[in-house]
Amino acid sequence: MSTLPNDEIILLSWLLAFLGAFVIGLSKAGIKGIAIVNVTLMALAFGAKESTGLIIPLLVLGDAFAVIYYNRHTQWKYIVQFLPWILIGVLIGVFIGKDLPETTFKWAMSSIILFSIIFMFWWDQRATQKVPTHWGFASFIGILAGVTTMIGNLAGAFSNIFFLAMRLPKNQFIGTAAWLFLIVNLFKLPFHFFVWKTISVETLIINLKLIPAMIVGLLAGIFLLQLIKESFYRKMILVLTAIGAVLILFR
Repeated sequence: MSTLPNDEIILLSWLLAFLGAFVIGLSKAGIKGIAIVNVTLMALAFGAKESTGLIIPLLVLGDAFAVIYYNRHTQWKYIVQFLPWILIGVLIGVFIGKDLPETTFKWAMSSIILFSIIFMFWWDQRATQKVPTHWGFASFIGILAGVTTMIGNLAGAFSNIFFLAMRLPKNQFIGTAAWLFLIVNLFKLPFHFFVWKTISVETLIINLKLIPAMIVGLLAGIFLLQLIKESFYRKMILVLTAIGAVLILFR
């Protein structure tokens, strides 16, 4: 990603990137639903398509932390059920996103973000949380998660719905999702390196500079997870993320 040399990244972009890395830490520590914010911040900082590859190494590091911290709660049967469909979706996303122009990519990313927000808002307003558990449900949600995670690292909304459908307790939810996304993000790495070419020496140097912010986010997330009020938190995140998705279009 030679288009992003370190000495040409403006101060505002660095501030957005550090905040985005901090949010990655919060998300990987178990505060689910906030991942859309880091995607938006990174897209504002570095561009829509470029940012999708740039943040993958940070996501892998965050996933590794979550796996270590929550491993004992992992429910592998749900990963086995869900993972193959996500990987199929990733391959579809590689093909769809490879040659998309930056303008089209920005519109696609913003549309996915806004759709995810609407979807999560609709889910929160439902009178019942019961959803189908048939294999067709896992395949449909999994393929959507795979496509969106490749195009915009935005699988969270769909994976959250799947795990909610399985009625996993909080720690099992976090531990299972941690392993799922570690595997998925490692699977995506070679495509960003060799197909999309959105990971380079320059982006890895940027990652090294952002790691401290992510570590602070991880530690803060562990603490906040015990205190946060879910109802207020989710509404705030949905509103701020919707604003960010619109801003991406005008970057």
